[in-house]
Amino acid sequence: MIRLICLDMDGVLTGTRNFWMELHEAYGTLEEGKLLTKQYLRTDYPRLIQEVVGRLWKGKPITPFLDLVASVPYAPGIVEFFEYLDTLKTENGERIPRVIITSGPFELADRIAKEFDVDFIFANQLVFHDHKVAGEFRWPVGDGTAAKAQIIEILCKDLDILPQHALYIGDSSTDIDAFKIVGTSIAFNDAPQELRDIATHAVQSADLRKIIPVIKTLSP
Repeated sequence: MIRLICLDMDGVLTGTRNFWMELHEAYGTLEEGKLLTKQYLRTDYPRLIQEVVGRLWKGKPITPFLDLVASVPYAPGIVEFFEYLDTLKTENGERIPRVIITSGPFELADRIAKEFDVDFIFANQLVFHDHKVAGEFRWPVGDGTAAKAQIIEILCKDLDILPQHALYIGDSSTDIDAFKIVGTSIAFNDAPQELRDIATHAVQSADLRKIIPVIKTLSP
């Protein structure tokens, strides 16, 4: 019984695995960005933000960011995937709500939400002032590790839905905690083995259409 559809973004809804690394490349900071990410992503996320946003990117122009947001390709089959989701209804005939939960940028999630009618967005946000990186970063999702599960729990409570009735589709180790609390989890694309081990289903394809037969097997 599915009453909420939760979606990761990078590598699930888009054809890029890490928007922020793509932005490092656009800003010419890729090599140092890789080193800082390796050093701090899992150990000291605030320090990572300080080093990257507050130092490397501060003062960088907004144009490369907006260009990247506009040009990131969607995952294959995204149109058919959302068309199928449109057919799913609750016992009251209402459409099942959808939420994007991502450590990627709000602006990209918003682009997808507007095009495919997603109800809720939880995403990080790079702050700009006067068309330049301000050195500030809003990160309600952070690296995603614990926050994704917490967001699902809060949203389920607000919607009066049990987490066991939520479906989550993810593709990275940061989705593990979320997978543990939902009733149905799909490890998508080339998700790591540790995620596939705890998922209720695994779809080793980058094509979102491959998820549709899995959802069809679930109880209405």
